[in-house]
Amino acid sequence: MKKYLYYLLAAITIWSAAGASTQAEEAVVNKGDTLWSIAQKHEVSVEDIKTWNGLSSNLIHPNDKLEVSPEKIYIVESGDTLWSIAQTYGVEVEYLKKWNQLNSDIIKPGLELIIYRNGAGQSKAAAPAKTVVKAAGTAKPIQSEAKVKSLTVTATAYTASCEGCIGITKTGLDLKDNPDAKVIAVDPNVIPLGSKVYVEGYGYATAEDIGGGIKGNEIDVFIPTTESAMQWGRKDVKVTILN
Repeated sequence: MKKYLYYLLAAITIWSAAGASTQAEEAVVNKGDTLWSIAQKHEVSVEDIKTWNGLSSNLIHPNDKLEVSPEKIYIVESGDTLWSIAQTYGVEVEYLKKWNQLNSDIIKPGLELIIYRNGAGQSKAAAPAKTVVKAAGTAKPIQSEAKVKSLTVTATAYTASCEGCIGITKTGLDLKDNPDAKVIAVDPNVIPLGSKVYVEGYGYATAEDIGGGIKGNEIDVFIPTTESAMQWGRKDVKVTILN
């Protein structure tokens, strides 16, 4: 629902701003903010934010504006082609078609395309394409359903800093060297290892680990600090498997 409302507001903003055809989710840094706190709030990883904003370190300053979503929304204009849009954003036509469930190269003005930057969406399932209908000065997105698998699981949290923990996932990722990684432990009979997922309340992640206590519809989300992991607790969340 949050994303749907965002797209609706973004579409209205785009139609009302002369010459503006793209929109991205943005956060303004406040005093006391860190990349970690911003990443947690927007359910993305620190490394993603650094990539999307060209940051080489974790240093940020108050009033900095950071893009906090891999998605850009582009509304097709007269004369556009998938090739020209792909060239502008440095992506491939095949991915534009996959992300937006397009069966051909034909696009029409008013079609709203989702574009993932810096290769962020190359492993994502097809995203819903939406057409913006302009009538009486309003913009109304019409959304089709993406064909992805979703399930409800019981989620707990774990860290790599506990006594005796080696911090190496089943796939070989060193969590102590990668504290900002978005990783979940799964039952591979339910969610295959290597799967890209979206976890409600946690964000985009990869199934990199398993655990003796993880059976059936259960997952463990990796959180770098013990305090934050304890705050997570035990809860039922929705998991969407993206590939």
